[in-house]
Amino acid sequence: MSDTEERPPAAVVFDALGADYEKAFAASPAHLASLDWLLGRLAPGSRVLDVGSGTGRPTAAALAGAGHDVLGVDVSPVMVSLASRQVPGARFRHADIRELPLEDASFDAVCVYFALLQMSRQEQTGVVGRLARALRPGGTMVLATVPADVENLPIDFMGQPVRATSFGAEDFAALARSAGLTVLARHAREFTPAHASATPEPHLFLYCSKAEG
Repeated sequence: MSDTEERPPAAVVFDALGADYEKAFAASPAHLASLDWLLGRLAPGSRVLDVGSGTGRPTAAALAGAGHDVLGVDVSPVMVSLASRQVPGARFRHADIRELPLEDASFDAVCVYFALLQMSRQEQTGVVGRLARALRPGGTMVLATVPADVENLPIDFMGQPVRATSFGAEDFAALARSAGLTVLARHAREFTPAHASATPEPHLFLYCSKAEG
């Protein structure tokens, strides 16, 4: 078995994309609006987990720039290296979120921007559940995905062959609720990434909280 076959598929894809992913997606108005919403809810010096942190921009950069304690986790070592250089005010870890140990109630907020799409539905459900347990009571989670009723669908993503799995909008919201989260708001937007092969794609942002006590 080759080294590529042994590594998580997302690591292979995002190692190849590197900074091109940031160029294509970082200017998303809906993503930036969700960060503004999150920043408005955080107490000074909050501890935030950024799952699938990519190059660190815009998410970790915005949060660290506002004085929060940010841990970014990404399965791609290329992305972790880029993020560490670009956002020195945050910490980044090369790890698979499906396997990373997380202490209960250890984060004030969790961000998951499009980091689930190359996981199975069972894995996505398990990860969101683990992240909800890692969120303190009263904490906030932002979940973003491409809402679609697809499983293991072969697609071309910025020139890279990937297999995508997702949920429709209602089922994704139900996934969040099943993890013990309250969906405070849902924002659905269409976005065209800044890439030659890109076409408009639907984006769904769930603004969630975990009940106190």
